[in-house]
Amino acid sequence: MVRYIIRCLKAGVVEDGYWREQGRGSPQGGCISPLLANVFLHYVLDLWVKHWRKTRARGDLIIVRYADDFVIGFQHQTEAQQFYKELRQRLEKFGLSLNEEKTRLIEFGRFAVKNRRNRGEGKPETFDFLGFTHICGTDRKGNFQLKRKTIGKRLRAKLKALKIEMRKRWKYSIPEMGRWLGRVLTGHFNYYGVPGNFRRLQGFRQAVMMLWRRWIIRKSQRSKAGYRRMYRLAKRWFPNASIRHPYPSERLCVI
Repeated sequence: MVRYIIRCLKAGVVEDGYWREQGRGSPQGGCISPLLANVFLHYVLDLWVKHWRKTRARGDLIIVRYADDFVIGFQHQTEAQQFYKELRQRLEKFGLSLNEEKTRLIEFGRFAVKNRRNRGEGKPETFDFLGFTHICGTDRKGNFQLKRKTIGKRLRAKLKALKIEMRKRWKYSIPEMGRWLGRVLTGHFNYYGVPGNFRRLQGFRQAVMMLWRRWIIRKSQRSKAGYRRMYRLAKRWFPNASIRHPYPSERLCVI
């Protein structure tokens, strides 16, 4: 593993057909970047947070990290503010800095709605993490429930990229395109199929069907691509939108 890391760091970067030396660090979007982020931040962040939790925190402290993206939750606001200040200093020692556009302190959780209502403030803020917008919501009984929905910007960007990929497959037949789009939808549902996100899943399936309809019309102007036909094609080749993951309480439950 160390040998491959050294190779990737020495490989350099190719831009516009010309090779240049990378110098320091790994290239943006390089295949070695997630591995190095996990190794580096394990010592810079994970172990430090664990020590901070044992020695400084009086309330609960949780952290969820994926590569260089992480969310940290505190029970007390004062501890969150103090940790935020010390986190900057910690990262600066290793030549790192926080992304100011993505880093912020918000009030979130099961008591956020009630506390903000008592102060005469609006609904709690939302935050984006790992492709989902996290929202303070309630279930049918009125109890707190974490709502997760596909990020709108990411959904539109994926449809735009899908439109470009469909143009590259101009020579595909209708069955070939149907099978390919079906695999695209299956991968999307496998990741974003979390409880509470069904409407976004159904909307993405509908949007893909409309892109397919435009593809058929442009490819053959004589071909009729009415909505009835498209619904039949979608029923044949597309998987149905469905929830693929259980609730966190069920997934983490020990029986």
